[in-house]
Amino acid sequence: MTDHSQLPATTGLDRRAVLGLAAAGAATMAMTSEASAEHDHSKMGHGAKNQALIDAALACVNRGEVCLEHCMRLIADGDTSIKDCMRTVSAMLPMCTALAKMAALDARRLKDFVKVCRDVCADCEDECKKHADKHAQCKACQDSCAACIKECKALIDA
Repeated sequence: MTDHSQLPATTGLDRRAVLGLAAAGAATMAMTSEASAEHDHSKMGHGAKNQALIDAALACVNRGEVCLEHCMRLIADGDTSIKDCMRTVSAMLPMCTALAKMAALDARRLKDFVKVCRDVCADCEDECKKHADKHAQCKACQDSCAACIKECKALIDA
């Protein structure tokens, strides 16, 4: 056990003062952090600069995932007519995922990436079109690719 009675009392701060300062510091940090967060969010507004492109890319991802799962089921059942659709959807998915991220960041090379993504979406749209009359999943994927291509062109032409 340590004998604190022999320590010099020259610090000028007792235990209550130290605890009070710590509490005040914590409160100040919390208020500063809260004010900073509010400030940052108010600068961003309610929509991203490329929101329409982000939404179109994410719609491709959502509908593409459904189309891909449908293709896998058909192939598992022996229908290989859908294999090229599955291949183009599989290529489109990571491209549109990356497109949404790059658009949200307003990345420096966004326009360059958009050109490639537009072409990948066109490949997917063309392949899905071949199956759209038989499979609603392919039709939905085709339509979302067409919408994404439109948004890509809008960005390129801007």
